[in-house]
Amino acid sequence: MSITGSTAADVPPIDDGTNGPGASRSLDALLDVSLPVVIEMGRTQMTVQEVLQLAPGSVVEIDRTVGDPVDIYVGDRLFAQGEVVVVGEAFGVRVTRVLQSSGTESDS
Repeated sequence: MSITGSTAADVPPIDDGTNGPGASRSLDALLDVSLPVVIEMGRTQMTVQEVLQLAPGSVVEIDRTVGDPVDIYVGDRLFAQGEVVVVGEAFGVRVTRVLQSSGTESDS
């Protein structure tokens, strides 16, 4: 996976007060942790019979229309929204909004 058009954010040290006065620990050890990222284009409900009838060429209608943003989940949390783009011969997602933990758009 590659990320284009972005720069890594500087992560300040955290001082949680548990290691004595003025002690701080860095998040550097966590920066290389791999997290699952899921891009969700849409959802639908199907009966078991409908699922069993799926075959090559079947079209499954989802709850989104062309141009709607796709959801970007990191772990099990909705993190951002974006738009589908073509990168060479592959698809990618351009991030258009980064959400706060409550699922609302952040100020930045």
